[in-house]
Amino acid sequence: MTIFSKIAAGEIPSYTCASSDKFYAFLDINPLVKGHTLVIPRREVDYIFDLDDDELAEMQVFAKRVAIAIKKAFPCVKVGQAVLGLEVPHAHIHLIPMQSERDMLFSNPKLSLSPEEFEEIAAKIRAEFK
Repeated sequence: MTIFSKIAAGEIPSYTCASSDKFYAFLDINPLVKGHTLVIPRREVDYIFDLDDDELAEMQVFAKRVAIAIKKAFPCVKVGQAVLGLEVPHAHIHLIPMQSERDMLFSNPKLSLSPEEFEEIAAKIRAEFK
C-alpha cells in the first residue's frame, strides 16, 4: 500500500481539499505555493496512463473541479497541472496556482507552513469545491 493510499484511506493524516468515492485531493506538504494540491485516484495505480480511459477522464474532470475551487480560494492567473509521478508510485496530479510559469518550477524552494496555515488553506479550497 502506497503512502497516498494510506492518506486516502485516512490512515495517515492529510489536509483534505476535496473527495469523492473514486478520487481524493489534499494539500502537498512540500508546496511550491499556497494552494498546491495533489489529486489521486483512490484505486492504487502507479502510472497515470495505466488508468482505464473512463477513469482517467473522470480524474481529469474531478481535478478540474478542484482547480476551479483553488482559483476561487487563491486568485491567480491560472491553475497549472503537472503529472510527474516518479517520487511516489501512485498516480497523481499536481494542481498549482500560478501568477507566472515560474510558479511551476519544481526546483523552486518549497514553502514552510505551519499546521494551522495548511488547515486554513485546505478549508478555503473545501469551501469553494462544488
